[in-house]
Amino acid sequence: MHDIRAIRDDAAAFVRGWSSRGADDALATVDALLDLDKRLRAAQTGFQEAQARRNEASKLIGQAKARKDEAEAQRLMAEVESLKGVIAEFSEAEHALGAQLRERLAALPNLPADDVPAGPDETGNVKQGGWGEPRLINNPRDHVDLGEGLGMMDFEAAARMSGSRFVVLQSGLARLERAIGQFMLDLQTGEHGYREVSPPLMVRDDAMFGTGQLPKFAEDLFHTTDGRWLIPTAEVSLTNLVREQITAEEELPLRLTALTPCFRAEAGSAGRDTRGMIRQHQFSKVELVSITTPEESENEHQRMVACAEEVLKRLELPYRVMLLCTGDMGFSARKTYDLEVWLPSQNTYREISSCSNCGDFQARRMDARCRKTGEKGTRFVHTLNGSGLAVGRTLVAVMENYQEEDGRIAVPTVLQPYMRGITHIG
Repeated sequence: MHDIRAIRDDAAAFVRGWSSRGADDALATVDALLDLDKRLRAAQTGFQEAQARRNEASKLIGQAKARKDEAEAQRLMAEVESLKGVIAEFSEAEHALGAQLRERLAALPNLPADDVPAGPDETGNVKQGGWGEPRLINNPRDHVDLGEGLGMMDFEAAARMSGSRFVVLQSGLARLERAIGQFMLDLQTGEHGYREVSPPLMVRDDAMFGTGQLPKFAEDLFHTTDGRWLIPTAEVSLTNLVREQITAEEELPLRLTALTPCFRAEAGSAGRDTRGMIRQHQFSKVELVSITTPEESENEHQRMVACAEEVLKRLELPYRVMLLCTGDMGFSARKTYDLEVWLPSQNTYREISSCSNCGDFQARRMDARCRKTGEKGTRFVHTLNGSGLAVGRTLVAVMENYQEEDGRIAVPTVLQPYMRGITHIG
């Protein structure tokens, strides 16, 4: 969420930033915000001046009565009475205009960092590197054919109980999915210094607002009957751990990770990835979150990307790193790198992780601050999040890249200890 004072001080920067993200009405948006701000400040000034005059007139009433000037006292009393209505009007206007301004600011995305490439959509993303070369597989089968052929992946049974975009995994594939998640979690906690957290899977409105899912993306979320939301990613729970807190700068960075189920309505993805496990309503993911100082957030971002990359390297899955352009970034992000893994059946790379630096955008929405020990002043922290990785998509990538001609799936070497030494599924 943006500070209206920053927009007031450099309106052109916000016009440029939102325009680069595809907003055709960025100039009109900024003009409307500044007009609301001007009217709000006028209401605040009017309220303060009316209050000051009422207080002054109240004092003068006593003075007039002391000198037995009853006419002046009556006049001042009438003025005080009329000022009550004026104060109420200004107070009402201040409340209404403030609410309008906050509502509009809450719906506006973060500004891209200066080094983010301009572009309208994914076609403007820029490759930054990668690892591995796709191995040649004759007539590769997709994960659906492989899983159903093994009798361990059942979309029909899932649809009977839950509808579309769900799957039932059994036997070796269920175990492989569990192994992938445990391997990721062990790597991030044991070697990369992330603190494991077991967070709530249901949160309140203000938690979703803090990380930017509300109000804009309510239709993409699942809402419970008692007013809570199922988390679409553990980013929500982990980042909100510093909500309304002042953290000592000496304790930063905080590096947090969790392996949780995630729930997404996928309301805006009708017709996309309807086959298989690529886009599900329910899936598991290892999430990485960092809370840091403004000075260290860029370095922390690079570190987070490297931590996510290491998972794919250990699994020996070819991937590439893409720097997202202005038109393809998420709502809360100021800079994002996507990791895309090779899927033989599609003959292309598909997203498997997204690592974003949100700057102080989420921190302002959550009022998350930091302070150096011994100092009075505080400042907003920077928040970062990334997938380390999406477990379901990693299972898909392992199945397709490790498929054998007889339909079996070879188990990556790094996962075999989690599978009690099993080298093949099927």
